[in-house]
Amino acid sequence: MDAMDRKILAELQRDGRMSLTDLADRVQLSLSPCHRRVRALEQSGAIDGYRAQVNLNALGLTFESLVFVTMQDAQRSTLDAFEAAVEAVPNILQAQRLFGNPDYLLRVVAADLPAFQRLYDEQIAALPGVLKLSSTLVMKTVVDHRPAPL
Repeated sequence: MDAMDRKILAELQRDGRMSLTDLADRVQLSLSPCHRRVRALEQSGAIDGYRAQVNLNALGLTFESLVFVTMQDAQRSTLDAFEAAVEAVPNILQAQRLFGNPDYLLRVVAADLPAFQRLYDEQIAALPGVLKLSSTLVMKTVVDHRPAPL
């Protein structure tokens, strides 16, 4: 990856919907080489997709919580079952496996506190292999959707 690839990535992180013509203009490259570079970045995995950033508040998802999960054990089958079940819960926007204790961190959204309580009691607490849950409420998001440093 060279400096031109980094410029392309920086521009696409700012606006993934821009046309290839606009991108080529912004990075000062002709259209064909720009297109080849974008395709190469996609094929290499440096670009892993394009998506819209949605406003959770506009969707009525105004309640956000971080849920810390401690597992009963670290057997591969237990972790696989837990991770598969987490992927099936749409209100879990992000799940990360951690070193040490707790084992996982889940970013969870809901419409409000009662909706979160139902989600917590009926789905999150019922996830396979869970020993202990601990949660905290997100008061304010300071940094989100930050472009990767290039």
